[in-house]
Amino acid sequence: MASYKTLDDLFKAVSLRGMRILIRADLNVPMKDGVITDTTRIERVAPTFVELAARGARVIVLSHFGRPKGAPEAAYSLECVAKGMEPFVGQKVAFAHDCIGEDVNQTIKALAPGQIIVLENTRFHPGEENNDPVFAEQLSQLGNAYVNDAFSCAHRAHASTEGITHFLPSYAGRAMEAELAALDKALGNPTRPVMAIVGGAKVSTKITLLGNLVKRVDVLVIGGGMANTFLAAQGKKVGKSLCERDFFDTARHIQANARGAKCEIVLPTDVTVAAEFKAGADCRTTSVDNVPDDMMILDVGPATLEDLGRRFSEAKTVLWNGPLGAFEIPPFDTGTTGAARQVAALTKQGKVISVAGGGDTVSALNQAGAADDFTYVSAAGGAFLEWMEGIELPGVAALERN
Repeated sequence: MASYKTLDDLFKAVSLRGMRILIRADLNVPMKDGVITDTTRIERVAPTFVELAARGARVIVLSHFGRPKGAPEAAYSLECVAKGMEPFVGQKVAFAHDCIGEDVNQTIKALAPGQIIVLENTRFHPGEENNDPVFAEQLSQLGNAYVNDAFSCAHRAHASTEGITHFLPSYAGRAMEAELAALDKALGNPTRPVMAIVGGAKVSTKITLLGNLVKRVDVLVIGGGMANTFLAAQGKKVGKSLCERDFFDTARHIQANARGAKCEIVLPTDVTVAAEFKAGADCRTTSVDNVPDDMMILDVGPATLEDLGRRFSEAKTVLWNGPLGAFEIPPFDTGTTGAARQVAALTKQGKVISVAGGGDTVSALNQAGAADDFTYVSAAGGAFLEWMEGIELPGVAALERN
């Protein structure tokens, strides 16, 4: 694992009482009518806030929210989010109507040791997304030290994720530390054999991911609409299924690279097909060699699921990104749900390390009731995917450099 400083290093270096600690969190939570509808991101970062506050630090929270155009927009204010944080940190949370400037500085100085304040949306300033060093330095002047606890934003070289580390001693927060440790166990220094599941609609969106994984894992399972393209590239008929015919050569190239790297690619052997994609649609199971011309593949079949179960039991590490089928609508959730529960059970028994991430993946695991039993489920989205692709994440690289 790469080297970076954590909160433990900060605690050893200095007494925190009265210190101003800037924390980059991801408070870009879903909201409806001023009410937070999913508090997962707050729940994950709250322990860092609480731990620092308990040591007497003045906790100053930086975050973006939504996609404002470099200027204040009321719809993207973090004020409602600050209030919504209070039950998770056990105290009233202050709010500042900007994230830089003398007024903000004076508000922070007025905080008592152990208090928490959320600053206004960093993206209200164009310097945030431009990683403007002047803006980054203005942010840094508000604190004595910087903590990044927003892995989900680490793939962006923004002022509050990368630029600020040039001006302050920088540390990983507890959520960032946990994420990086889990990812290292899954792909950095895993226990082998390693099995990866990659699903989703299109090969075209995951070429880099597949290219990286065939060099890093022992078994690569391809599901979802992506599998149709691989099957069709082998000459199999896939009926009306989603299929990227322009990527047949890409699929063959990935398979050739996998053979060279001694990575086994696993595709469905049987599938669930239907004439239309709707809840309760008439469907049936068929071999991948006999998909009717007027039907579409919408899930893996029971023989494929049984084979995956055997492979899960032989694996020591399972990495998952993307569903095996159209899990949003039953009965096409059967394959994803069944596989998720198998991995969850093996994890609970201590037989496998399981790490999953990606928006659809998290939704599918939650729907299956399996997420809580996985070793780690990342809520990072784009950052998780880029990490799987082997791309350096600027926010993480900045901590390592610092």
